[in-house]
Amino acid sequence: MPNLKAIRDRIKSVKNTRKITEAMRLVAAAKVRRAQEQVIATRPFADRLAQVLYGLQSRLKFEDVDLPLLKQREVNNVAILVISGDRGLCGGYNTNVIRRAEIRAKELAAEGINYQYVLVGRKASTYFKRREQPIEASFTGLEQIPNAEEASRIADELLALFLSGKVDRVELIYTRFVSLVSSRPVVQTLLPLDAQGLEAADDEIFRLTTRGGNFEVQREKVASQVTMNFPQDMIFEQDPVQILDALLPLYLNNQILRALQESAASELAARMTAMNNASDNAKELAKTLNLTYNKARQAAITQEILEVVSGANALG
Repeated sequence: MPNLKAIRDRIKSVKNTRKITEAMRLVAAAKVRRAQEQVIATRPFADRLAQVLYGLQSRLKFEDVDLPLLKQREVNNVAILVISGDRGLCGGYNTNVIRRAEIRAKELAAEGINYQYVLVGRKASTYFKRREQPIEASFTGLEQIPNAEEASRIADELLALFLSGKVDRVELIYTRFVSLVSSRPVVQTLLPLDAQGLEAADDEIFRLTTRGGNFEVQREKVASQVTMNFPQDMIFEQDPVQILDALLPLYLNNQILRALQESAASELAARMTAMNNASDNAKELAKTLNLTYNKARQAAITQEILEVVSGANALG
């Protein structure tokens, strides 16, 4: 016969676990909202920067612009920037981005190209260190809501690698936020920058809302604001090439900051989903255990009644 005390203890443990997972889900939801607000807050600067770069590009399109960050060279060494999380309990978020980085490294090795990792997040750092992979730098302990200072630190490391000639290309692997239940690792070339790709295409931002007591994400298109060119008779106080050279690192910082924001939103959404599933599973398990407990208790009562009746019959 099942031990009633053991079942009661397990029911209590499952209920306590559900309280923890539900609290973690709500905390992740609040942080997703903060990540959303940050994306919206940083967008005006990103739009204006893209507008200035686009205007400079249009002005200089017939000139020979020789800038280090735009210079294409033969690729022999590649730095792979991998953005993961510092914490677990977020489903397959970390596993997916690490697997994508491994696939990309194998592709480069098959082409005879050397690679080295620049890692963001404790999970990726621990994983690749254990496998003795070539690691140039790692960044851990970052804020869950990324900021420009952290993006600048990472950008400085990448710029040093590229400008020194230690690497010929820098690729970024991060998790693009799609929805609360969907995100996908993507690969993007950071350096050298493509002069023809500086114009901002139509973009999307996400908004976390609630409907029927449940969280959901709405995506909305944001039309590009890059529509104007500088007048051809505009006189620059500095050489436009120098201005472009000064703005390109800012553009790189902005690209990294956006990748950090997307990754943070993806991680928090994955944690929300994982904790929601854990809460649902705990609820179902508690229901099953209650049913088992009631059956065992009823069986124990029935057994006691049978013993009393048998004893009475024996005395009679």
